[in-house]
Amino acid sequence: MNAIGITLGLSFMWSFLVALFAVPSIIYIAHLKNMLDTPNVRTVHESLTPRLGGVAVFAGFMSALTIFADLTNGVQQLLAGCIVLFFVGLKDDLVSISVTKKFVGQLLATGIVMVMADVRITSFQGILGIHELPIGISYAFTFLVIVGITNAINLIDGLDGLAGTIVSIIVTTLGYFFYRYGGPDFGNYVYVSVCVLGGILGFLRYNFHRATIFMGDTGSLVCGFIVSILTIQFIEMGAQLGQPFGSSAPSVAVGILFVPLFDTLRVFLIRMMAGRSPFSPDKNHVHHRIIAMGFQQISTVMLLGLLNLVVILFVINFAELGNTILIVVLTAFSVLLSVFLGVYRSRTTQQRVAS
Repeated sequence: MNAIGITLGLSFMWSFLVALFAVPSIIYIAHLKNMLDTPNVRTVHESLTPRLGGVAVFAGFMSALTIFADLTNGVQQLLAGCIVLFFVGLKDDLVSISVTKKFVGQLLATGIVMVMADVRITSFQGILGIHELPIGISYAFTFLVIVGITNAINLIDGLDGLAGTIVSIIVTTLGYFFYRYGGPDFGNYVYVSVCVLGGILGFLRYNFHRATIFMGDTGSLVCGFIVSILTIQFIEMGAQLGQPFGSSAPSVAVGILFVPLFDTLRVFLIRMMAGRSPFSPDKNHVHHRIIAMGFQQISTVMLLGLLNLVVILFVINFAELGNTILIVVLTAFSVLLSVFLGVYRSRTTQQRVAS
């Protein structure tokens, strides 16, 4: 094994063990100080549960990355943004804050990486015939991508182990390509992937059904932000180095993030079509719909993880089709899946009324 492989292994183990050993202490303190999430009509859990699992994930990720990784090429600014969102999420987990205050925190974190590290999407790589983006549009679109992905991961955190499983699949996939093709410009982002993966796997030991702790906004906002930056750098790696998928990198990235993006866009559309705010909470998420079909929590998580893996394998193996065809196929599949969930829901509602 080469030196990079050894360092990656050490950074993974460090992050994993820190999270693994931190969680029991967090659970103990949360119960001692009554910092617990109360079940309500929107939640699936039925007992008082701590929401501070993200503290353990962040501790493992932050300590491992600062010890083992090269912090150049925007990684230092990524860490600064994570610290901002960590405290925003921590306050929300403890006392609840408004959507506006969360947005301000995301704006600040996004500004740090965009302005100070120049991490941004510079080209559409031929999507809709658009290539190089004017700098103003580049900043605006990058901001939408970071905030969109961060909130998509935040919103899918609705079942025991779901967000952790999906994020693990995404960062493992992206990390593999940074390791293989990153080179001096993007190679250190494999450390970001490995360190967050270690922290999440250490946390997941306590988060699968029945969970003794939840990730909370502390974890989901930080993980979502990390995933958004990894995605942008993956797309830019395709634009600048021609690796690993050349101009198809944007559509491959959409496929890698399929489940959280599909879920977020679907619930936002349903809420707006019903005349409600897209941020108004409900039980229309894809995991709610699958549970309504009769699946258990663990099988729902496995099913969504498998769905994400299948879409990832599809976009990787058919990347040569190009951005337009891949996005059309993903959109068509999303529509069919959404129609299926809607039809199944209406049938189950009719059965309940009849019974």
